Amino acid sequence: MTQSDRINHVLSSSVIVTFYRLWIPSLLGLLALTTANIVDGLFIGNYVGSNALAAVNLIIPFFGILFGLSFMFAMGGSVRAGKYIGEKNYTEASNIFSKTVIAIISLVGLIILLGLTFETNVLRALGGTDEVLPLMKTYYRITMGFIWTQLLTVALYFFVRLDGYPNLASFALILGSAVNIGLDYLFVAHLGWGIAGAAWATGISQALPFIVLCSYFLQSNRHLNFYFHQTRWRELFQSAANGLSEFVNEISGAIIVLILNWLFVLRYGVDGVAAFTILNYLLMIGMMFGFSIGEAGSIFISQNFGARQVKRIQQFLLVSALNALVIAVIFIAFLVGFSEFLVTMFLPDNEMYVIELANELMELVWPVFLVSGLTMIITSYLTALHLPKPSAIIALSRSLVLPILLLLVLFKLLPEYPFILAIPLAELFTFGIALFFFWYFPPKQQTLDRITNGCA
Repeated sequence: MTQSDRINHVLSSSVIVTFYRLWIPSLLGLLALTTANIVDGLFIGNYVGSNALAAVNLIIPFFGILFGLSFMFAMGGSVRAGKYIGEKNYTEASNIFSKTVIAIISLVGLIILLGLTFETNVLRALGGTDEVLPLMKTYYRITMGFIWTQLLTVALYFFVRLDGYPNLASFALILGSAVNIGLDYLFVAHLGWGIAGAAWATGISQALPFIVLCSYFLQSNRHLNFYFHQTRWRELFQSAANGLSEFVNEISGAIIVLILNWLFVLRYGVDGVAAFTILNYLLMIGMMFGFSIGEAGSIFISQNFGARQVKRIQQFLLVSALNALVIAVIFIAFLVGFSEFLVTMFLPDNEMYVIELANELMELVWPVFLVSGLTMIITSYLTALHLPKPSAIIALSRSLVLPILLLLVLFKLLPEYPFILAIPLAELFTFGIALFFFWYFPPKQQTLDRITNGCA
């Protein structure tokens, strides 16, 4: 079977069937990717202690910024390549894929050089105190040795899924997650290597998905090829701009976590950071449900945009929204009904203050999930239509501007209210902004014509 006559289910199969074909592997893969830090937290909290748990969470914003840059190039590049695949222009799809990979390789080299050169400055800026700095250095140095595999895995994941191999992409991430659990048990629980064992487990387990994803290049009927020699580099930055909302989401999330870490240290000390770490893990899991639906939508909508099949886009958005609402209700019920059980998974019973604080935080934050999935669907829809400005505005409002403003108001001006309320309030306000842009750029033929003609 040649590239041109291979069936593209995204353009031709049932919308409902295609939704689940794209979404379920995406959900499993992204949950597997997310659980690397969470599994580390489970073993660190139970076998090393709350200080070590706080140390890992203090480093997360740094890696969030790095992943944000990779997501920007990978999401933007895959959306551009998806449009080319919809047009059956596989040469240009391969070119943007190649440029994306080359850009991330260059980025990784620079990050490793600067990150290790200014190690102490970076960790201090992340909120590292004398109490936790030695633990942070141990985890940071080991994981930096593997960061190149993790960032390249992000790029390959998006493009392999785009080209019709979602099961391969998800299997790679699930395998890494399973190995991470086994190595955490071996290194942390059995051998007693502490936080260093968790770092080695994460690094090794994240290298495996990269190796598995490279098997994509052994597929004879793939659409994407890697070409080292490239021209027209301006297209890379144009496509990256289209992935700006993903970069904003990741980097803003990292900044907000950093600010929250500082505020928790100021009000509650290191124990407060440990409690927030548990809450952040549960937030990450919940957000992955919405993000996976949006990520599936970016593949579907970008290709159907290229093929000008607006009816399929409308149907896909409806199916996505209904699934997001059902998932939100189920997740909130689970979070509220089993909050104490979820918290005590991460800490032994003698950490009662941290456990009680984490439970209190969870009771305040659950409304986030009411609308977060719908907001992510709209953001991905706008990104897939090559509308980077509206999607970036939503992302900035949701994960940076509104949370910071509300955090400052609640922490400084209204200290009698828990400052963590800024997170659900920001989410609700942002949903209103997303609805406005969805109304302004509805999934209609006129919208596609405006975008294609450069009038949007």
